[in-house]
Amino acid sequence: MRLTVEHHTHYRYDTPVRYVVQSLKMTPAQFDGQKILSWSIKAKGCVISSEFTDGNGDIISTLTAVGPVDDVEIVVTGEVETTDMAGVLRGHKERAFPEVFLRSTPMTKSSAAIRKLAEKAAKKTKDGNLLERAHALADAVSDAIVFAPGTTDVHTTAADALADGKGVCQDHTHVLLSAARHLGIPARYVSGYLFADLHGKAHEASHAWAELHLPELGWVGFDAANRCCPTDFYIRLGSGLDGQVATPIRGVHTGGANENLDVSVVVAQSQQ
Repeated sequence: MRLTVEHHTHYRYDTPVRYVVQSLKMTPAQFDGQKILSWSIKAKGCVISSEFTDGNGDIISTLTAVGPVDDVEIVVTGEVETTDMAGVLRGHKERAFPEVFLRSTPMTKSSAAIRKLAEKAAKKTKDGNLLERAHALADAVSDAIVFAPGTTDVHTTAADALADGKGVCQDHTHVLLSAARHLGIPARYVSGYLFADLHGKAHEASHAWAELHLPELGWVGFDAANRCCPTDFYIRLGSGLDGQVATPIRGVHTGGANENLDVSVVVAQSQQ
């Protein structure tokens, strides 16, 4: 499938700031299920440079702007050809060992409820069948958290989301990471885009899901929010230990001004 992306991120500052620097994880990497046909990141009045590929195989760029700066608008446009790989990440070049993703973070710290969920799901599967166990974990998280936009925020932890029983894709993903790591399965957070399917299923175009590392298959994606593995409707941007690390934009500014953020994302099927 050919998918197009138009992603606008607009920061407005209450008073002009002196300096802005941001790390951008907004360029998709190529692998067997994803081919980049065209891609562009632009920000008027800013310099975007120092592109490199990190140990996870993700492409990072650096944005800088010297003030006075009233606003920064990042515009991402591109076209990607995707192939349904049944969630399996093949041909993705990376150097980090999977065991790195057994580490917990404040966002994914387990609770008694998360550990109970993980162990209950594991008991339903055969010993040694990690693929079956991973699916059982994803299903358990889907059952435990109702999709409810606006009920959580970027600071909501996995433990809090499970306790509340509602959230969005970030929350489903954080709980799945915590549960998988409790069972000794390396798991990482993935950010990307999701095309609205042909049946009109509702979701956010900016999306998140988990990848679990299974010895027989490597990294496999699980989207607990949508009860599926990623298909050709998904564009993968980058990964990390949690949503704060994998977020497409991380940055700081100097000057002490408050910022207001507007984001719009449109993912469509190419007409070519």
